Amino acid sequence: MLLDVRKGEALLAVLETGSFEQAALLLHLTPSAVSQRLRALEEGMGTPLLVRARPCRATAAGQRLAQYLRRTRLLEEEFMAEMADSESQPLSIPIAVNNDSLATWLLPALSNFLVKEQLLLDIAVDDQDHTYALLEAGQALASVSTEATAMRGCEAEPLGVMRYRLLASPVFVARWFSAGFYRDTARYAPVLVFNRKDTVQADFLQRELGLPPASYPCHYIPSSESFYQAVRLGLGYGMVPELQYGDEVTRGTLIDLAPNKPTDVALYWHHWRVQSPKMEMLNTEVLKAACSALRPLN
Repeated sequence: MLLDVRKGEALLAVLETGSFEQAALLLHLTPSAVSQRLRALEEGMGTPLLVRARPCRATAAGQRLAQYLRRTRLLEEEFMAEMADSESQPLSIPIAVNNDSLATWLLPALSNFLVKEQLLLDIAVDDQDHTYALLEAGQALASVSTEATAMRGCEAEPLGVMRYRLLASPVFVARWFSAGFYRDTARYAPVLVFNRKDTVQADFLQRELGLPPASYPCHYIPSSESFYQAVRLGLGYGMVPELQYGDEVTRGTLIDLAPNKPTDVALYWHHWRVQSPKMEMLNTEVLKAACSALRPLN
């Protein structure tokens, strides 16, 4: 069957907004009209495409169709821009990125390319262990992920390693770890955690000190910049990427609690094998940027 463009746009609108009401506003339709288009699409496909909850989410079949529709939309927009030879219609590319990459190496390295090629980024941010799921769900056309294995139809190319150090301010160390970084005091010292998906600190404390999760107090600060600021302010201690703290350890304004035990996180760039020319160019730029910014993957 040939897919009806309007029905496909209705599916994407519901997935992007999370509800029939918001999708209707986006498409300048009534919720009833959006529902009718989705029902007709599901009947034509012969399978449910949406889980009608709050927010609405895609079924497995809906995820595969959303992947196809987003790739088709990008190809069509790129083709129309080339045909019109227009400088006023930038393309929008949805990608999924972990917050630390977004806060450090990614945007500075891509900025000139994005301006030159008139590309707009539609960035979804999640923990590096979970960005892969956004690609799998059809919410992104590419992602930065810790997952080394590509899903069907995609490639996973190594970007490199982000190295993290367990850092704290001198005032925090004097208060909690003046006698050293040991298990007994670590049970009471506040730990900084990005969000409840972030296991970098928990994995380290379990491995090195035998402290299980939930056996120590935590601050949850879901922003790379604010997380780093919280470390510098002495609110707690946590893993900070080398690309973010620069020479602060050398200068003594921050202290590495485990100088011989860095945490290395390997990152991969997931993208579709068959894609638009602009997307291929973006892939090249991301890989080039990572090669300059990240440690090589051994």
